[in-house]
Amino acid sequence: MKYLVLIGDGMSDLPLKELKGKTPLQVAKTPNMDYLAQNGLCGWVNNVPNGLPPGSDVASMSIFGYDPAKYYTGRGPLEAASLGVKLSKDDVAFRCNLVTVKDGKMKDFTAGHISTPEAKKIMLELDKRLGRKGIKFFPGLSYRHLLIIDNRQSKIENRLETTPPHDITGQKIKKYLPKDELLLELMNESEVILHEMKTKATVIWPWGQGKLPAMPSFKKKYGLTGAIITAVDLLKGMGKTLGLEVIHVPGATGYLDTNYIGKAKYALKALKKHDIVFIHVEAPDEAGHEGSIPKKIRAIEYFDRLVVGTVVRGLGSLVARILVLPDHPTPIKYMTHTRDAVPFVMCDMNDKLKMSNVKCWSYNEKEIKKSKVKVKKGHELMQKFIGGKI
Repeated sequence: MKYLVLIGDGMSDLPLKELKGKTPLQVAKTPNMDYLAQNGLCGWVNNVPNGLPPGSDVASMSIFGYDPAKYYTGRGPLEAASLGVKLSKDDVAFRCNLVTVKDGKMKDFTAGHISTPEAKKIMLELDKRLGRKGIKFFPGLSYRHLLIIDNRQSKIENRLETTPPHDITGQKIKKYLPKDELLLELMNESEVILHEMKTKATVIWPWGQGKLPAMPSFKKKYGLTGAIITAVDLLKGMGKTLGLEVIHVPGATGYLDTNYIGKAKYALKALKKHDIVFIHVEAPDEAGHEGSIPKKIRAIEYFDRLVVGTVVRGLGSLVARILVLPDHPTPIKYMTHTRDAVPFVMCDMNDKLKMSNVKCWSYNEKEIKKSKVKVKKGHELMQKFIGGKI
């Protein structure tokens, strides 16, 4: 048996008046996910434990089968792992966005989806001028970067409260600024440097900090070798931390223009070597953060046709089990993540699962409400998925 986990980041949503009371998943044409729903098992899973933020880091950790309440320390360390940055026990790793703030408001948490080459120049300049003993900037992808602070040098508190910039789009930033003198100093100095460089990014925004987590490898925990395909540093870092092979796909961008078919084809190839492959697509989440209904529908349809469809057709006669789900909702209404349960579908290809009497005819929030299957602790779904029993 081979296993595939297809993650449509932020795909689930709420009914929208603009869509006559339907969700983007209901409106989008998703024949491949509908096929899986008709031939497999549908249900609901809570990926965000109480007391933790509904971020992709927490929710994805649950999808991989690890209890965030036990293992989660912050987003930054996972992104550091992706970039190959080794942390000492005293290092605190921050996700460091390049953002656009105008008139005191968070105008754009992506700085206009700044290009990676331009962003790299900025981060190297910031490191040159602001970096010093105990403070280091590392360039990542597009607007997503890294700031490492040695707790021994700065005495920064790793449990400091910070706010994801995508949570405050259009809002005044003053009350969300970190209550830490060093971080505020770095932010203020970055503003001057970015102004000199004449870029769409106006300031850095550090958040999601944490120290090095200690998680057993996926092979040790589940007895399976695996790989992950994603454009997002967070998920790459999660994969590296768990000992999964991180597969680079040319043209994978983390946005609507990503190489969907390439991700699917590389995944099918990886199945020849590995037992389980994870494919992550960021596009629906980005559209949700932008508050764009047309983009979210388009992203869902691309995910269904180019990723799910390519995988289903490409499996041929191979006996494989597929799990499709979002990590968390990213409702258009709120333009950020929520902690609500998400719909999932699990299906055996060429050996259909017979675990539910409830027939779901399509993959969307309304239809899957028919199912009484609910997994209250998201990290338990992986073992159920591998075992084929819920």
